Amino acid sequence: MGAIVRGVKNAFRNTVRTSGVVVILAISICLSLVMLLSLKTVQQKITDVKSSIGNTVSVSPAGIRGFEGGGELLTSADIASVSAISGVSKVSSTLSDRLTPTTDTSLQPSIEAGSFGRRMQGGESATPPSDSSATSTGSTSTGTTTRTFTMPVTLTGVSDASYTQTLGVSSLTFTSGNAIDPTKDVNEAMMGKDLATKNNLAVGQTFTIHGATVTLVGIYDTGTTFTNGGLVMSLASVQRLSAQTGAISSATVTTTSVDNLSSVQTAIKDKLGTKADVTTSEETATAAITPLENIKTISLYSLIGALAAGAIITFLTMLMIVRERRREIGVLKAIGASNWIITTQFVVEAFILTLMSSVIGIIGGFFLSNPILNALVTSSTSTGSQGGPSVVGRGGGGGFGMMRTAGQSIQSGLNNIHAVVGYDVILYGLLAAVAIAIIGSAIPAYFIAKIRPAEVMRND
Repeated sequence: MGAIVRGVKNAFRNTVRTSGVVVILAISICLSLVMLLSLKTVQQKITDVKSSIGNTVSVSPAGIRGFEGGGELLTSADIASVSAISGVSKVSSTLSDRLTPTTDTSLQPSIEAGSFGRRMQGGESATPPSDSSATSTGSTSTGTTTRTFTMPVTLTGVSDASYTQTLGVSSLTFTSGNAIDPTKDVNEAMMGKDLATKNNLAVGQTFTIHGATVTLVGIYDTGTTFTNGGLVMSLASVQRLSAQTGAISSATVTTTSVDNLSSVQTAIKDKLGTKADVTTSEETATAAITPLENIKTISLYSLIGALAAGAIITFLTMLMIVRERRREIGVLKAIGASNWIITTQFVVEAFILTLMSSVIGIIGGFFLSNPILNALVTSSTSTGSQGGPSVVGRGGGGGFGMMRTAGQSIQSGLNNIHAVVGYDVILYGLLAAVAIAIIGSAIPAYFIAKIRPAEVMRND
């Protein structure tokens, strides 16, 4: 007990030195805490970015995007070869079809054509059409002629229950009924609430598609006008009803990890060759993660440097104090003090100094962690690559819809990165400080305590 009391009192024997040591150690501990928080926060952000981007590869027939372009659709055999690639955990296939009212289906569309729809369907042209089927609704000095037509109903065939992923929406809830079984080839469908309302349909009622009677089993709400005006059936049902046996208009390949996106993409390209366009979010992920990895590296090295500096400061300070008190140590040993008691005295003194420094350092780290982290993020993102693949829109379902907001989400995540000081971080900081105090003081105290009292007295 006497060694502990002496250690506590000795910590305040020299006020100037105590103040100087506490301030220097506090800076070291503050920097250590800030770097530890930055390291932990950035690592979590890297994990979140990878999770938000996803580990998917989008595959579409070459030259086709939704209902635009031209070429040949993929086949079930193509998808089977992709599923066999190492690193692929799942493949979700879709087949999209457009149903013309009265001709292909008894349904009426819930989405009005508008000027955009008419233009995309060739309904508006600067030059009047030459065919007699066009109905002119008016003519101006610009020569614009408007055709009258009805928007088609979008039908999407799915191979599994990943409806939100296939439709490119964040959520899907059923307002009535249940989901279809995507593994069965039956005449059952689920549709958006807007389409059901437009056609006065309820769960259990029927309608026709390509001359076949289809039963409505569920009505869903996605929160978007486009998908709420669509229709979903099993892949096999759409292939059969549209006479496109084995046809696939798009596929979303899920890999076992975001880290093997590149290898899986390359393998798919090798398998399908020029038959398919294969894209991933890897470039977007790399652009987002690269500056975070830079911050992580800086934080790690700074943390190691701050801890080493704290240990060296403590060691040199205690070495100086121990050497100054050689005579005191000799007297203690002369009256029977053991090496253990003397070492304990100096360890307690170092512990008190480090404890005071830790309190100041933790308070400083609490206020400085976010400003320093934001400065690191700003510096890294301004010098790093901000590029990425352009976002590709799509219609009628497909994997490309999932990448529409990836770049915006990543940039928003980088702009809103915040360090949170938790109890675990404070505990780690205190444990590190205690370890520094014990190691930094025990070594010099132990070696100086081994000197003989007679030698100390003779030299003095």
